Amino acid sequence: MKNRISVVDKIFSVFKSRSIKERIKISYVIIILLMITPPVITVFSFVLQMVRYDLIITNVSKANRLNQTVKEDISNEIWDIVAGNKKFDEGSQYDIINGINESLEDIMRTTEERENRQMLEVAGRAVDTLKRNVDRLGNQMANHSLVSENEESLDEIRGVSALISDILQDFIVRVIESATITNEHHKRITFVLTVIQVFTVFIVTIFAIFTQRSVTTSINNPIKKLENLSKRIAEGDFTARVKLPQVSELDGLTDNLNIMAVKIQALIAENVREQQNLQKSEMKALQAQITPHFLYNTFDTIVWLAEEKRNDQVIDITRAFSSFFRLSLNKGKDFLSVSKEFEHVKSYLTIQKIRYRDILDYEIEYQSEMADCQILKLVLQPLVENALYHGIKNKRGRGLISVKGWRENERLCFSVEDNGIGMTEEKIANIIQQISGSADPEDLNNVYGLYNVNKRLELYYDASTKLQITSRYKLGTTVYFSVPEVGFNV
Repeated sequence: MKNRISVVDKIFSVFKSRSIKERIKISYVIIILLMITPPVITVFSFVLQMVRYDLIITNVSKANRLNQTVKEDISNEIWDIVAGNKKFDEGSQYDIINGINESLEDIMRTTEERENRQMLEVAGRAVDTLKRNVDRLGNQMANHSLVSENEESLDEIRGVSALISDILQDFIVRVIESATITNEHHKRITFVLTVIQVFTVFIVTIFAIFTQRSVTTSINNPIKKLENLSKRIAEGDFTARVKLPQVSELDGLTDNLNIMAVKIQALIAENVREQQNLQKSEMKALQAQITPHFLYNTFDTIVWLAEEKRNDQVIDITRAFSSFFRLSLNKGKDFLSVSKEFEHVKSYLTIQKIRYRDILDYEIEYQSEMADCQILKLVLQPLVENALYHGIKNKRGRGLISVKGWRENERLCFSVEDNGIGMTEEKIANIIQQISGSADPEDLNNVYGLYNVNKRLELYYDASTKLQITSRYKLGTTVYFSVPEVGFNV
């Protein structure tokens, strides 16, 4: 019983394979074996029965011919000798007897039934008796015995021949009966094989259904889990994961979906951090523009102008101050038109021009066709402020800040140029390294304005949108950047 259970377990254990390909292949092999085995057995049985029938028919045919020889040939030959028609030495009686023995041996080789073989052995002994009687007749004729003695020997020979003939006839009957039994046996085998084939078809059908359900379940369940995983990811649950299925062909897809969920979760977390950093950067940028020092100096300038009765300049600086803050806030929007960005820069320079009238000149120039194009706010003013405080103020004499904008290759290009103190190549490399890294803004000090603009350009546009700085010591500095053209109107 245990052996049967272990065999069944081994058969069904093949369906625990993680490979659908292996399951299907093994299923095909089992089905083919189940379908082929009964027909092979049937053909083998049929061939075996045909061979047995052929042997039976052959033996019956040989026995009939032999019976004819025993009944007629040997008797006729001995009669011719006794009647004086031929001499004993010239007769073929011994050839006939030898032929009978050979035929018996031939039939014996192809006879399987024990009783039939025994009958042939009895016939063989009778032939030996027949030969002895023929030998005795030969001696009698050699000794010139009486005719009556020879006739008596003839009768004995005929009696033995009749006995052999009866034995052969019984043998033929028994062989035919064996053929009948064999035929009945063949019918039973055919019936059993037919039942086996029907049962095999039933088993194969059940096995095919089981295989189909097993394979379908093995595929459907993991796919439903993967579908549920993708649905949860689509709904925003990026913590969703799924275990490796019991189907090796789906391992790659499962791993990829899990990895995708992990990466999306990481990207969203990174995006949240970037947005937080961006908000901090914008707040820092706004705070950098509205420093108490800038407010105090501007208000002091307004008071001084009012005391000096320069009412026109008071109006100009107050309007510029109002415009500066209005455009800085921009109603909370991140983008504004190029014209407003340049207006914001002009407001800032107007205020600073009044304060630094002895050292500062400026010029603003941009193509009119780019005026309505949209650009990220607060990207030019920090560059202008950097040019003023770290370029113009650090040289003797008057300085010029030039702010320009133009269109080129479907991009909006901007530059802030000053003829201030400039920088060495070593200092330029250091500044580029600082503004391109991920340093803490609190540690950037004098280059924070450049860092802020560069970081926001990367976040709002792409990583290739960066500040480009060129400078020559004691000659001046140029800061350049370009962004994709958006919202262009002719």
